[in-house]
Amino acid sequence: MTAETSQTLDRGLRVLKLLADTDHGLTVTELSTKLGVNRTVVYRLLATLEQHALVRRDLGGRARVGLGVLGLGRQVHPLVREAALPALRSLAEDIGATAHLTLVDGAEALAVAVVEPTWTDYHVAYRAGFRHPLDRGAAGKAILAARAKPTGDPGYTLTHGELEAGASGAAAPLLGVTGVEGSVGVVMLADAVPERVGARVVEAAREVAEALR
Repeated sequence: MTAETSQTLDRGLRVLKLLADTDHGLTVTELSTKLGVNRTVVYRLLATLEQHALVRRDLGGRARVGLGVLGLGRQVHPLVREAALPALRSLAEDIGATAHLTLVDGAEALAVAVVEPTWTDYHVAYRAGFRHPLDRGAAGKAILAARAKPTGDPGYTLTHGELEAGASGAAAPLLGVTGVEGSVGVVMLADAVPERVGARVVEAAREVAEALR
């Protein structure tokens, strides 16, 4: 902590982070221990966060993240999209295919940023806001591959015809970005993805991840 920072705000943010990292919530005692402060301080922090719907307490007294964070979360996509656009533009132009950034939204994959190449005669039309199941398409499957291999690099995923007839996709997951689960990929009208595309998609995913850290 420095003279320019707020200790109370710092503690409140730490409470939110602790609650976000657990599925079953935390008691006042558990929060007190983790924060290294007395229970009275925790009660005050929780009461303030509850007023803003950022925290809720169940009947058993366990604190959990509140629905108010959803309102804040809606503003995350534009920021993530802006950070990812340079790498997506480079990928689209280099490969000559539509590039996209896809994030997890519940049980679905949601395209939050799409860049189409400027020099091709034709390419796949793909729009931001497009949703599909996580277990279909390269973007979603790349995310699932990262979940299945949390301590390693799952590389890239290739698919053909799963979301659009005649279209092939390649995608690589975003790795090492706290609070963001997604992938970067391309979709093209082809029977198979050219060999060099996989490595280039992995490179773009790393560039996006670095921009988001």
